[in-house]
Amino acid sequence: MARKKNFSFTTKLFVSLLLFSLICLALLQSYIWNITETMLYSSLGDKAQIQAKELAVSPNLIKYVEEKNTQKIAELVNDIFKQSDASYIVIGDAQANRLFHTANGTLYIPMVGGDNHEVLNGNSIITIREGSLGPSLRGKAPIITADNKVVGIVSVGYMIDDIYKLHQQQFIPFLVFCTLLLISLFIFSFLFAKAIKRQMFNLEPKEIALLVKSQKSIMESIFEGIIAIDLDYKIININQSARHILNLTISDEHLLNQNLSNFIKSTDFIYGNTHNTEDIHDQICYFNDVIVIASRIRIIIDNQLQGWVITFRNYDDINLLSMQLTQIKQYADNLRTLRHEHLNWMATLSGLIYLKRYDEAQAFIALHTSDNQENLDFITEHILVPAIGGLLIGKYAKAHELGLTLMFDPACQLSSLPPTLSETEFASIIGNLLDNAFNACLKNPQAGKAIQLYLNDEGDEIVLEVSDQGCGIDDTIRDSIFEPGVTSQNPKEHGIGLHLVSTYTQKAHGYITFSDNEPCGTIFSVFIPK
Repeated sequence: MARKKNFSFTTKLFVSLLLFSLICLALLQSYIWNITETMLYSSLGDKAQIQAKELAVSPNLIKYVEEKNTQKIAELVNDIFKQSDASYIVIGDAQANRLFHTANGTLYIPMVGGDNHEVLNGNSIITIREGSLGPSLRGKAPIITADNKVVGIVSVGYMIDDIYKLHQQQFIPFLVFCTLLLISLFIFSFLFAKAIKRQMFNLEPKEIALLVKSQKSIMESIFEGIIAIDLDYKIININQSARHILNLTISDEHLLNQNLSNFIKSTDFIYGNTHNTEDIHDQICYFNDVIVIASRIRIIIDNQLQGWVITFRNYDDINLLSMQLTQIKQYADNLRTLRHEHLNWMATLSGLIYLKRYDEAQAFIALHTSDNQENLDFITEHILVPAIGGLLIGKYAKAHELGLTLMFDPACQLSSLPPTLSETEFASIIGNLLDNAFNACLKNPQAGKAIQLYLNDEGDEIVLEVSDQGCGIDDTIRDSIFEPGVTSQNPKEHGIGLHLVSTYTQKAHGYITFSDNEPCGTIFSVFIPK
């Protein structure tokens, strides 16, 4: 069994447009033909009647008809007929018998058509009748004497065949116009179908529908939030993950084609000056009150910017695992530091015992035990947030291992954290500032090795201050020090610490400042309202 051939959508569109154009042109031609025919018959009928009336009131004709002088009638009417476009002129007497006929010389026979009775009663008429020459459109008028007596009939006629030929001649320009219009419509339909085909990427409607459904399913299956916007920042598409993260509950019909600023407050990430020329990847920013890691990718079609696709994921979801891993790493580093330091102590102690210098061994044990216990007691007594206390103990041990001294201000105290800041976030703030201070001191061998920490929540805000005597901040990056990737360290391993510090501080509605230390180094100050 032969398989039925399926024509493409563009072929069907082309044929449909062409057939529709042909039907419209056919209906238009029929309408114009009928209208022009009606107008032509009306015009020629009036013209025939007017000529008949004018001829009927001619004094000479009235006289000749009364006398039935056919020769004079013929001379008179022939001169008039030569100047007329009528097909024929017939003159009859009071009995409707011919006295003259321009195309048929037989006289004194009845005028054919059966439309003479009303004219002999004194009325002029327009009729279509079958005459001796064939069907014709005729205008008839009575010949009336001065004493109001009907003595004859004037009939001026146009043959139907002649009218048809005249109609055809008048219709030819319109026919030519329709032909040119049809050719134009053919070309337009062809080009329009090809343009549609290009716009549809040579896909059929069923394929496009399947593609759209597949795209929708793929977007909804992606865990990340996705928002596509046009050049006017109006929403083109959005998936359920984006709705969930941004807590949007309105329907698609009220969401699509709406300005993105109605749902996400102004942010440089979306509306920044570089949005036309650069893509942004994995930047930590705020969408309303939600902290996210977002990317902004330009939509470029045919080398023209058409809009942007914004993908983002909730930072808390990623940060939860990241913080857990960070804490494990910190605990491992702290244990490694303590193990390394205790191995050094044990080696020193073992050597003193081997040398039988027991008094010095006892003094060595007392010195280190007292120093460590004093710092442990201070941190335990003044820092009541366990995660922060553990972090400070680990950083103290790390500083000692690096040959640095971490000094705690006697006024340090921390009883609790505000609800806008979690323990892991505050630990990240302190840890990154201390790590940067350690690195800065190690890069400046001529400077002091002391790092001072001040942490206090006695007033209406938590105040954190970390000062070092390191290498300071390069003037070229002072204005962008809190941006991601900006660092004076190895950019492959650094450049995110201070950005995280700034991000968490802003999330808690606080602010961070830095200034130069004397004689060298930097002081970072963080203020977070309680």
